Amino acid sequence: MTFQVLRLLLLPASIALLHSCTPSTSAAPRDGDAQAIAQDAQALVERVNAEARVRGRESAAAAWVAATYINDDTQLLAAKNQERDLGYRAGVLAEVRRFTGAKLDEGTRRALDTMLNGNTVLPPARAEEQAELTQLSTKLEAHYGSAKACTDPNKPETCRDLLALSKVLAESRDPAALRQAWVDWHDTASVQRTPFARLAELMNSGAREYGFKDTGELWRSGYDMSAQDLALETERLWSQVQPLYSSLQCYVRKRLNEHYGDTEVPETGPIPGHVLGNMWQQDWSAVYPLVEPYAGVASLDVNGGLKKANWDAARLTRSAEGFYTSLGMPSLPASFWTKSMLTRPADREVQCHASAWDMDMQGDVRIKMCIELDEDNLRTIYHELGHVYYYLAYHGQQPLFQTGAHDGFHEAIGDTVLLSLTPGYLAQIGLIDAPRQSEEALINTQLKLALEKIAFLPFGKLIDQWRWGVFDGSIKPEHYNAAWWELKRRYQGVMPPVARDESAFDPAAKYHVPANTPYTRYFLAHILQFQFHRELCRAAGHTGPLHTCSIYDSKAAGEKFWAMLQRGASQPWQQTMKEFSGSERMDGDAIIEYFAPLSAWLEKENAGQRCGW
Repeated sequence: MTFQVLRLLLLPASIALLHSCTPSTSAAPRDGDAQAIAQDAQALVERVNAEARVRGRESAAAAWVAATYINDDTQLLAAKNQERDLGYRAGVLAEVRRFTGAKLDEGTRRALDTMLNGNTVLPPARAEEQAELTQLSTKLEAHYGSAKACTDPNKPETCRDLLALSKVLAESRDPAALRQAWVDWHDTASVQRTPFARLAELMNSGAREYGFKDTGELWRSGYDMSAQDLALETERLWSQVQPLYSSLQCYVRKRLNEHYGDTEVPETGPIPGHVLGNMWQQDWSAVYPLVEPYAGVASLDVNGGLKKANWDAARLTRSAEGFYTSLGMPSLPASFWTKSMLTRPADREVQCHASAWDMDMQGDVRIKMCIELDEDNLRTIYHELGHVYYYLAYHGQQPLFQTGAHDGFHEAIGDTVLLSLTPGYLAQIGLIDAPRQSEEALINTQLKLALEKIAFLPFGKLIDQWRWGVFDGSIKPEHYNAAWWELKRRYQGVMPPVARDESAFDPAAKYHVPANTPYTRYFLAHILQFQFHRELCRAAGHTGPLHTCSIYDSKAAGEKFWAMLQRGASQPWQQTMKEFSGSERMDGDAIIEYFAPLSAWLEKENAGQRCGW
């Protein structure tokens, strides 16, 4: 899978759907009488839950059409819908604040906290600012979805979109072509700087209205811990996995240097971004043929297998569904197959960024994706269905709790399943030959997975670290790009292939920045998925090394998995984690256990190299 992909969180905590409800006509909370105040609080929660599905369905429909029919009309409808929702939310959240400090039962208090904490956006006080915020948000995302790099804007045939440019980065070995593709896409984002800076101002205004220092603190508030503790937690988790990443970067740099030479890839220091096979250097899988430890050992050519099997987008999706149903989970509803967008339409502009959608919190679940027949897309659809099955599992919860235990949980579900897509499983479904069992085959397999999973970790951390700096004012608009590349260098050991000054706005070349989607969830998901995988393998009765386990067809593992998913956000994530694993902590030790063979091999392979940057 690639983390160019994510689901659009069409849940009560999203920008479009956050607890949207009709304006209150009930009396304001009564003062003085503790019992009466508790009753008013409970009534507010009941009202929000009752109305969330109706208004949520309307918001989802507007957002769906805006993403699958990109034009001025749909963008206007989506912006106006978001504007109305922000107005409703402003009224509801004003009521929520009246209950600050009130003595309430645990369920009511958690529901009220859920309305306020962990949101992406809180509405500014002034209606005109609410309107401006939604218009900017819609405009930024629409620009990303329709952006193209054109040699001659008057000749459509000279234009390349993100898919075409990404294909160059993944497949070409011509340094000049790679560099040009990278520059072309990043240059499409330059015009986003001014609207993004204004969006950040408006978001901060809303966050401060509700007692947060800035939007970064707001984003960090949804983890059943303080915002400061969450920042410290991400640093602790990164410190656990950083040595493995550093070893991987050192090895890949050496092999790319051998292939491209010193002028293209320096022997020491950061790696130029255009040679890692991915527009954002978040997934290095595409360069596996250049860095493969043992050439030709273990067939990992899933792309060739897909072509040979002659699968289409629907067959690819059915395969993913089959994994989940093998665990005892239900089949996807019939409406999924008639309402999803699985391929790019030929007659209109669409947002191809893969996402899973919960339209009504009652079973209308969908995928929006432009599926290509390759391994990357195979892994993506398995990931996206993880979101869909989470939706289906917690539909029994009240709407306010129909979301992940925290947002990292939601992203981890499908990725947990991906860890069971072992060579043995891929051979079982006919996409590769039966794998050869040897030490060389194991290292090849682990290195290929590390190019996806371990390479992602620093990128998963730095995006929000950059935005937290933007929101708290430590990163000024005139230093946006310099701060971005300083973080890329510090965490990823990556540098731009050409000089980039402040006329560029490279952060917005990544979907989640113009789409205003928090990213820490993906970093946490990469930690959690290995923890989840280890616990599910234990439930399945697996006794060998962790990397050899696939939970495919294990009803015992499926029962444990489903029980966790059903909890949604009804209780603190620490409690859900303890019920599932016996521990309340997120921890990177399962990653270290999983990649132990590769880690030992890299240490020997890198002997004598100047690792680090």
